[in-house]
Amino acid sequence: MQEGFTPLERMEIDEREVLLKIDYLFPTGSYKDRGASVLISKMKEWRVKKVVEDSSGNAGAAIAAYCAKAGIECDIYVPHDTSPGKLVQIQAYGATLKKIDGSREKTAKRAMKAASETPYASHCWNPFFLHGTKTFAFEVWEQMGWKTPDTLVLPVGHGTLFLGAYIGFKELREAGMIKKIPKLVAIQSVSCAPLYQAFKRGWQETQPIEKKQTVAEGIAIAEPVRGRQILEATRETGGEVLVVTEKEIGRALKAMGRKGHFIEPTSAATVAGLSQYLRKKRRGEIVVSTLTGTGLKSAGKSFI
Repeated sequence: MQEGFTPLERMEIDEREVLLKIDYLFPTGSYKDRGASVLISKMKEWRVKKVVEDSSGNAGAAIAAYCAKAGIECDIYVPHDTSPGKLVQIQAYGATLKKIDGSREKTAKRAMKAASETPYASHCWNPFFLHGTKTFAFEVWEQMGWKTPDTLVLPVGHGTLFLGAYIGFKELREAGMIKKIPKLVAIQSVSCAPLYQAFKRGWQETQPIEKKQTVAEGIAIAEPVRGRQILEATRETGGEVLVVTEKEIGRALKAMGRKGHFIEPTSAATVAGLSQYLRKKRRGEIVVSTLTGTGLKSAGKSFI
């Protein structure tokens, strides 16, 4: 659907310059279209007639849209408290919506059960999704004149964009096109930060946490299925994991609106973490981040 090559905008955050990928300009309003395009193309190649997926909203919308384009039926499993705007969007594409009472993790388990009979178009489990999100790295490299940033600051729930960017830059390095993978900095909400806990304690895997409510629903993942890979990529690149509070997310949401960008709270969490990181960045350090989802996804809820 003509997805890709979103703008890379130069902007000042707290009087420090940064480059932001405007990924909310994708057809379904989030970066998840990168992965959905490749994954559903593969399903079409395999002549799959129906798929299932579980999501907090954006991945479900992307899978539903690309299934509609491909002529593939899909059932999308979502937690009952998913933003209404995302639910309307998923249904508009003709997908069958399965609202699950309970947590995001319970929703995933229900989808996994359904996947015993129907192909699982999972944005977190299926590797083809990651090989769609890796195009983020290729675009940044090209838009920067075939150069790489020093640092990438990205949101992390299941880590589909984070790991995709890592894979993309790793492939560029292996092809001899770049010398070094950028430092990867992961942003989580303090209300749901299993990767932050594991990183700080030097663990190789994430451990169960007590999940609290957060407006950043897109990264509210208590049990990231690729936690080990995310931690390995973070440490390999000399990166770190940062957490942001609900107040910081709210301030970032309002500040970005005043800059002309209407984004969803998960994107604002990234901006809040970016602001935190920029306070200690080195002179001359080139930092790239992203605005992952449009504010229309959460329209109707008051966060500002």
